[in-house]
Amino acid sequence: MSKVILKVDDLHAYYGKSHVLHGVSFQVHEGEIVALLGRNGSGRSTTAKAIMGLVECTGNLAWSGGKQNGNLVGRKAYEIAHWGIGYVPENRDIFPKLTVHQNLLLGQKGNGKGSRWSFDDMYQMFPRLKERQHNEAGVLSGGEQQMLTLCRTLMGDPDLIIIDEPTEGLAPKIVELVGEYLKKLKERGISVLLIEQKLTIAMAISDRALVMGHGSIVFQGTPDSLRADAYTRKEWLEV
Repeated sequence: MSKVILKVDDLHAYYGKSHVLHGVSFQVHEGEIVALLGRNGSGRSTTAKAIMGLVECTGNLAWSGGKQNGNLVGRKAYEIAHWGIGYVPENRDIFPKLTVHQNLLLGQKGNGKGSRWSFDDMYQMFPRLKERQHNEAGVLSGGEQQMLTLCRTLMGDPDLIIIDEPTEGLAPKIVELVGEYLKKLKERGISVLLIEQKLTIAMAISDRALVMGHGSIVFQGTPDSLRADAYTRKEWLEV
């Protein structure tokens, strides 16, 4: 088995006095896609924000990526990004008045030398972005904005990318494209923590699945073992 690059251990997170995560523990290995599943309000997005230093948390977040190692708890979001973790939030966060190319340029760390990813890579993967590279990002469709956010994060050359609901509101064809894209990341040795509601896409591309409920992990296993576990799906996933 490849090495563990992120070990989450006994993670608790809070919004003010509200205790949201209750002892979350799991691991992500190098070059692995892990799906974090659960209903809305189960704690998935809070887990991502805790890893990225965006919410108050306690516990241990042991990072062993390529750039710098150590416990992420208490670190600033920009430090965590520089250590090699990329984050694609649910709301996409593009810069609408900047062009597509300028948005990608902002994603680069330093001068981009030594990065696994170039502008050409992005435009090859998503020809639509190449066509629109000189357009303002605010005029792109929802699917194109999602592609742009993913690509801008990749330009920072992360070892792990955390993606929150990448297929939300996208047409089925674009959902398939996002799935192919995530598999390409894995081929290049990048780990993915995928927060997703669409079980079909998550189960199709993931190596392992985690299910959250009420701020805790209630299931860990392969997609096949989750498919076979009717109780977990009915109790924690199906609406």
